[in-house]
Amino acid sequence: MTTNAGETTNTKGAALLASATVVTGLIAGVYYAFACAVMLGLGASGDRTFIEAMQNINTKIENPVFFMSFFGAVALPAWALRRFWSDRRLRLWIGAALGLYMIGLLTTMGINIPLNNDLAAAGNPAKIADPAAVRAHFEATWNTWNIARAVLSTAAAACLARAMLWNRT
Repeated sequence: MTTNAGETTNTKGAALLASATVVTGLIAGVYYAFACAVMLGLGASGDRTFIEAMQNINTKIENPVFFMSFFGAVALPAWALRRFWSDRRLRLWIGAALGLYMIGLLTTMGINIPLNNDLAAAGNPAKIADPAAVRAHFEATWNTWNIARAVLSTAAAACLARAMLWNRT
């Protein structure tokens, strides 16, 4: 229990910063899991299986739980940046985190999502005339940029973790 308003404010700020760190870490973890497990497993599959699985994943990932963390990793650090604006050290670390995550978000929206849309537009994998070409258009580019956004999101989470440490001092 807090004894004064200053302590309550600090506790709320720390909780906000921790929440921002957690959601950013969750998204980094999603990209990491794709890079080191999901895409490797699918990579060992045939073309039609690969296409069907990725179409299904791309459809199912669009859900409220994922979107809360995906967009929360923008909203919560932005809110934390506003909350800690007067502290230069925190502002720099939180701002760096937000910038790194935004670059990853732009990568997602500018590269990965359009590739997902192209894959969806290819239609039923059983009816695709040249599934190898559809896969070739998608796989290597999507994987490369997924790794980039994994690195960016991980770096963003690390910056937020550093800000949490500065906030304790």
